[in-house]
This record gives sequence, C-alpha cells and structure tokens, in this order.
Amino acid sequence: MSNSQYGNIRLLGLPQDNNSSYLTGPALAPTRIREAFQCDSANLFTETGFDLGDSSLWQDAGDVALSGLAGKAAFDAIYDSVQQSLNAGHRLLSLGGDHSVSYPAILAYADAYPGLNVLHLDAHPDLYDNMQGNPYSHASPFSRLMETGKLNRLVQVGIRTLSRHQQQQAERFGVEIHHMRDLSGVAELSFEGPVYLSLDLDALDPAYAPGVSHHEPGGLSTRAVLDIIHNFKGQLVGADLVELNPLRDINDMSAMVAAKLAKELIGRLLLDRPES
Repeated sequence: MSNSQYGNIRLLGLPQDNNSSYLTGPALAPTRIREAFQCDSANLFTETGFDLGDSSLWQDAGDVALSGLAGKAAFDAIYDSVQQSLNAGHRLLSLGGDHSVSYPAILAYADAYPGLNVLHLDAHPDLYDNMQGNPYSHASPFSRLMETGKLNRLVQVGIRTLSRHQQQQAERFGVEIHHMRDLSGVAELSFEGPVYLSLDLDALDPAYAPGVSHHEPGGLSTRAVLDIIHNFKGQLVGADLVELNPLRDINDMSAMVAAKLAKELIGRLLLDRPES
C-alpha cells in the first residue's frame, strides 16, 4: 500500500471550554498540543514506526470556528464539521477542548458507523444527567450519547470518582467500567465492530499530567495509556483527546504528554486503516 492510501487521517481542533464545571482553559489546548507535537525536543516517529513528518500520512484540518458560540450552536458546528470530514472519507483525531465536545463528535461518528463502540479513558465517568443545571456539561456527554441508543458498547477505563448517581446511570445504560482499583481486565479489552477512543487527559495520574482542570490522584501512568492505545483488540476509526488545561501546566509537560498520546493515536489509526 502506498503512503497516499494512508492519508485520509485528519487532526481537528475543537477549542471550546464553556461547558467546564470548574475552570476554563482547555479551549487553549489544540494550539498548545500542536506546538508540542512539532517541538524539536522530540521527533515525529510513532512507537509503531510511522514517520508523522511525512505529510502523505495525515493532515491538519485546523480548528472548528467556535469563538462566540455556545450551546446548540457550538455543538451543531462540531457535529457538522466532523460529519463533513467523515463524508469525505477522512478519519479524525479531534483535540479538545473540554469533554463536552466529545458529545457532538461521537454522535457524528455513531451516525456514520452503525454499531459504534466507545472506549473512554478518564478519571470521571461523565455520566451526570446534568451538572450545575447544564445537561451538556463536560460531566454529562456520555449520558447524552447513551440516551440516543446509537452506541453498541461504552467501556470506561481509569474511573476513580464514581458517585452514587453516576453508578445508577452506569447501571441504567449498561456501561462497562474498569475502575482504577482493579484493572485486571484491561489487557483483554476486545471489540467487534468500529471503535472510537475518547481520552481525557485526567485519566492519567496528575504526576504525569498536571495540566488538567481536575487533579485526581491515583490514575494511570503514561505508559499504561500507551499500552491501551497500542493493544486493545478492535478497529480504531476515530478518537479525541480532551481536557488539557495549559493554564495549569508545568513547563509544558502535560502538553508534551498530550502530543505523545496524539502521535500514538494517529499511529493506531494508521495501523487500523480500512482494507482497500
């Protein structure tokens, strides 16, 4: 297969944080991740051997124009942009933004890929019916998605903040949760059908990624997240990386972690390309 046949992968920025419940700042993340991605302190090779300096492998589609938009208008803009890319035959790695941007992005994917599975890495299950009176909060995207009935499976890894309400929501929707206290089943994660991976940077322990709005100790290591990206069984068709907050970062360390994860997600998308 020639390199040109790889090149339907697009990077798409979703700079929105007005659904954050605690701090703003994640709207700044797409720019900071791109800067770290190209930083001369690292190179552009993935651990699986792809040279992402080769422009035939992937392209940067820029940011969705979200400045001044909120609520349904912002979500419609995200959904439409993702849908247009999917209709054009692209596969996306989207950079948030707070986790609310995953709702319209994954919804567009679910409409394009019947039977979509979602693998969600996070400290939080994001299953609140609403948070602070906002049903489209960054703490609620997976409730909104599961209500649609369009997802085949939602599998969550790294959870360590499960409230009683969210436990009830998980039971209601049949969510499969791998808690941080017991990750014994993660090495065997397997999916039939297309997989979308939604990665909240606070899935990692704050020792590895302090630049997030919600510090939740006791999380995953960077290597554990990379192992999941590399090794889960199934075909990755899209992904998002959300909740980097550059305003809380230390020496761009978290941005570099995010860039590393982004490189490996693109690498996995390249490995899982559809057969021609």
